[in-house]
Amino acid sequence: MGRVLIAGTSSGCGKTSISSGLMSALSRGLEVQAYKAGPDFIDPMYHRALTGRPSRNLDGYMMPEEDIVRQFSATSADADIAVIEGVRGLYEGIDAVSDTASTARLAKTLRCPVVLVVNARSLTRSAAALVNGFRSFDPELEIAGVILNNVSGEGHRRKLLDAIGHYSGVEVLGTVRRSEESLPQRHLGLHTLHDGDALGGLRHSLETLVEDVDIDRLREIASSAEPLGPPDAPPSPERRGEGMTAAVPLDRAFCFYYEENIEALEAAGVRVVRYSPLAGDMLPDADIHYLGGGYPELHARRLAENRDVLDGLRNAAEEGAAVYGECGGMMALCEGMEDMEGGRHRMAGVFPADAAMTAQRQGPSYVDALAVRDGSRFRAHEFHYSVLRLRKETPFAYELLRGSGIDGGRDGMVRGGSIGTYMHRHALADPGWARGLISIAASH
Repeated sequence: MGRVLIAGTSSGCGKTSISSGLMSALSRGLEVQAYKAGPDFIDPMYHRALTGRPSRNLDGYMMPEEDIVRQFSATSADADIAVIEGVRGLYEGIDAVSDTASTARLAKTLRCPVVLVVNARSLTRSAAALVNGFRSFDPELEIAGVILNNVSGEGHRRKLLDAIGHYSGVEVLGTVRRSEESLPQRHLGLHTLHDGDALGGLRHSLETLVEDVDIDRLREIASSAEPLGPPDAPPSPERRGEGMTAAVPLDRAFCFYYEENIEALEAAGVRVVRYSPLAGDMLPDADIHYLGGGYPELHARRLAENRDVLDGLRNAAEEGAAVYGECGGMMALCEGMEDMEGGRHRMAGVFPADAAMTAQRQGPSYVDALAVRDGSRFRAHEFHYSVLRLRKETPFAYELLRGSGIDGGRDGMVRGGSIGTYMHRHALADPGWARGLISIAASH
């Protein structure tokens, strides 16, 4: 099984569209296992739709390297090729002078050849200088080829090939013509993709985008990766959740879930039931209610109309069930939510706060947190364009060593067995996450 990592010179260079196009083209005849570097939710939705397999996040800040290798090996074992999409620029990490949490570090952890996407708009000789700089910056990294994006025409393409061939000698796998089309964006990144969306048209557009990339050569590069060796077997999960049910809303309002979180609950014996508040579904009977993030503010009016779900969540919280809301899920558990136009909508009322949208991004992406209850420490991430207006004092579950949370230093509003937090926790990096929810549910 081969593997290749598609990296970029910077954010916005086109690596997501190009990576998605390559995954789609490869999946025409191969089993493609997709991965995303970093804590992204939306890019993996595209990967999954195009490959037919769940895409996995590999994050060097939240996850120990041995867990990254184990997860990669286990989830790609039955695939023909693994394609990893990088995050930001190739060398961007948690700070300015180390490679921690960078795409480059992930490539070295997985001993994976890199194909670099270069934004060649208005460049010719400078493109060769750029490629040389990226290649020489870290001698431990193998940049096996480049893809040139935003090429304006045949003349531009010839000059780029001549310059890179003369000055750097790095193989050019293909060029991508300049296009005004791109994957649609909104305030948390790309638009989400759901079943029923125009997948056929999207697939055609993305594959057309990369039609001049040498797919056979890309496969050869992927096949050149040295074997990783058999991974250590993960510890057997304790079946502490036998007989329990977890209700998980899944629709356009609630769509940010790590596959591993759902799998961790199921591995512990919990039966997971999915439902859609926006479709008018009733709240399932459950011991655990896990509300992920997403875009509830875009659907606040319809969400507010489903009183069976919202009032049911409040009742479940009052009865001591484990109710856990992440970011958008937490917003729905507040007393009210203000949408982008300032209109207020009544929500579940589990927590004494209103959630309000802002024009500015709030907080850094990565979080280092301490659990107040037991002092355990874990890493997570946050990314949101909302703030909470607390109506009265409330206890918090977490003290933050890094991150902004709800009030700049604390996160996780607590009410009985309910927790509402801006943090997204990943079960692979934080094995205590599923156990914590099960323990809350078991204690009531």
